[in-house]
Amino acid sequence: MGKRLLILTAAMGAGHDAVAGELARRVARRGVEVCVLDVLELVPLRLGHGLRRMYEAMLRGAPWLYEGVYQAFFVSPRPPPASPLTALIARGLERRLPGPPPDAVVSTFHVAAQAAGLMRLRGRLDAPSLVLVTDFAAHRMWLHPGNDRYLCPDEASARSVAERTGRPAERVAPVVRPGFLRAHDGGRLRAEAGARPGERVVLVSAGAWGVGRVTETARGLAASGRYLPVVLCGRNGRLRARIREGGIGYALGWRDDMPGLMAGAYALVDNAAGQTCREAFACGLPVVSYRPIPGHGRDGAEAMARAGLSAFARSPAGLVETLDLLGSEQVRKAWAQRVGTLFDAVRAEHVIRAALG
Repeated sequence: MGKRLLILTAAMGAGHDAVAGELARRVARRGVEVCVLDVLELVPLRLGHGLRRMYEAMLRGAPWLYEGVYQAFFVSPRPPPASPLTALIARGLERRLPGPPPDAVVSTFHVAAQAAGLMRLRGRLDAPSLVLVTDFAAHRMWLHPGNDRYLCPDEASARSVAERTGRPAERVAPVVRPGFLRAHDGGRLRAEAGARPGERVVLVSAGAWGVGRVTETARGLAASGRYLPVVLCGRNGRLRARIREGGIGYALGWRDDMPGLMAGAYALVDNAAGQTCREAFACGLPVVSYRPIPGHGRDGAEAMARAGLSAFARSPAGLVETLDLLGSEQVRKAWAQRVGTLFDAVRAEHVIRAALG
C-alpha cells in the first residue's frame, strides 16, 4: 500500500491554501496519496466560517481590534494553552481522518498546528506531525510541543522555534509554484496598464481580500510622477472601483497570471509579508513593505527587513526614496543574492517524504 499524507490548511486569505496546494502537487508526483483538509470546515455549526468572516471584517474595518487580539493571544515566548477552538478542531479531525490513517500530517496554518500537536501529545495521532511555518515571524500560535518537526522560512525563525518548543526546526525553501521561477512578461503588463515611457510599474498588493490602506499608497506613488501603481485588489470589487474612479493607478481584480505580472514589474509594495512576498522572491522582484496590516503582517515585515530580504518604508517619502534606490543595479544584485539563499535550502517535500518513511 502506498504512503498517505494529510495536509491541514485554512482558507484565511489565499496564502495558506496556495502553500498546501503546491505542496500536495509536489508530494503526489512521487506516488503519495495526498488529502488536503481545511480545518475551519471541521468546526461545528459553521463557526469556522464565522471566524473567517470576523477576521476579514477586523482587517477591513477595525484593524485596531485585530491588533488587540494579536497582542493578547499571539505574542508570547511560550506556547499557548489549549483553547476550545483547538479542541473542537481536534475532535472534528478525529472524525474526519481518512482511512486508512495517514503516514504523516503537515500543517500550513497555525490553528491546524495546534490541533495536530494536541492530538499527537494525547496519543490520538500516531503519524508524525510536521508544521510548515508560513510566517517569517513565528508567533506562539504556530507552536505546540506535540508536533514532531518544524519547517521554517529562514535560520532565525528556525532557531527561535526550536528554542521555544524544544522540537527540531530547520530552514526549508519557499513553497511556490514553479511558474514563478521562470516567469516572463514580454511587456504585457506595461501595455495593459498604459505605462508611459520611463514610468516604472509598481505592483501594490492588498492580498486576496483587498485589505489595508492601499488607496493612499497608490495615490502617493502616482503623485511621484515616475511610478505607476498597479493595485492588486484581490476579490475586493469596491477597492477596485475606488482605484479606478479616483484615477490614481491601474486596478486589477483576482488574477491567475501572477508570475507574468511580477515578471513585468519594477517592484512589489506589500502589506502582509505573506505568500505574495515569497512569490516575488522567486520571480526576482524586489519587495518593499509599507503600511503593513497589524499583528503578523507588521511583525513579518520587520523580520524580513532584518534579514535583508525586503525594505520597510516608514513614510510616503520613504517609500519613494526606497523605490528610487532599487534603480541601482548594484542594489538589486545584492538583494537578489540574499534572497537566493532562501531557495538554496532543502525543499519541504524532501523532509516530508523522509517523515513518511
